[in-house]
Amino acid sequence: MVKLLDIVGQDSAVALLQRRMAADRMGHALMFTGAHGVGRRTTAMALAATLLCAKPVTTQNQGEFAELDDGFELTDACGQCNSCRTLQAGSNPDLTVISKEMAAFHPDPQVRSRKMQNLGIDVIKHFLIKGAYLAPSGGKGKVFIVREAELMTGAAQNALLKTLEEPPSGVTIILLCKRSEQMLPTTISRCHAVQFGPLPFDFVAESLTREEFDESEANFWAMFTNGSVGRSLSLARSEMYQVKCDMLRDIAAMGPGGDASLGERLQKVTDSQATAAVKAAKSQDKAELSKSLATRRATGTMLELIAAAFGDAISLATGSDRPLANADQRSVIESLAQRKTIRQLAGVIEKLSQYEQLLWRNVNSKIVWDNVVLTCG
Repeated sequence: MVKLLDIVGQDSAVALLQRRMAADRMGHALMFTGAHGVGRRTTAMALAATLLCAKPVTTQNQGEFAELDDGFELTDACGQCNSCRTLQAGSNPDLTVISKEMAAFHPDPQVRSRKMQNLGIDVIKHFLIKGAYLAPSGGKGKVFIVREAELMTGAAQNALLKTLEEPPSGVTIILLCKRSEQMLPTTISRCHAVQFGPLPFDFVAESLTREEFDESEANFWAMFTNGSVGRSLSLARSEMYQVKCDMLRDIAAMGPGGDASLGERLQKVTDSQATAAVKAAKSQDKAELSKSLATRRATGTMLELIAAAFGDAISLATGSDRPLANADQRSVIESLAQRKTIRQLAGVIEKLSQYEQLLWRNVNSKIVWDNVVLTCG
């Protein structure tokens, strides 16, 4: 079990939580915002352990947190009580981690049969709202952690508002989302915000090299993900690095009119990635992931990789000292920088962002890729 004081690279967030606990102003609704894989979920679990711990321990700050005075009393879970042991084992009845995949465990067979793309009202009502009003088993309270809270539908968020504002005594709700603006203003206003920043790139790269990934690949993912260990490891393990290298090389080799065959190849790659993601969700999480959602995510990642390359090209063209994410393919980036003006390079990035938005409006991915290769040519 990772304890709150063991969290790496998020001193500001942990210090804020420590201040709130010391002042007895934790609040019953928190919103942890930040990129995927920077420690939001790990911190939420560690905070839950501390809040539910039967015998929390205290130590004094001795320079560990620059934002807190020396001698400030720090609180953490003991790691030994029954609550801590069951939380470590994943069986603490007073902690509920909610995600869209929990639809598969809903008592209504119609809800179970859906391939959930969003976190719907049925899941929120049954597992969170109803669960919040059940008595805690351990006596200290209950904690609910909502993963990918930005996927909550408007109806789900509206149904949750009363519980966020006036939950039963001892109930703490932690919403995990990438950006607060993805949530309804009414939801935001009822939560205390805790911002999580990117982790140090060296730390992320070292995490990948410890997993025996090549140094150049580790450095690329650390830069590309803006300091996200979780996302870096996920992309590296899905063997996306070679896909990235091949894709950028082919884009740089295109003529001005684009390459229709490249668009077809990239569509096949994303389709293959989506199929693998659906299978992984079923085997690892025992959940049904819709092929359309998996395709949107895979295509979005590919578009993000292309946009990062054109961003590097702008850095080269302008003489910026910003480190290149694609330093491992510098010749490719140089080719892109020489092909277009700075204004045109920026225009490509803007277009790629628009294409990603089209994916979420159910535009066929083939149409998207046909336009991508024309834009990048």
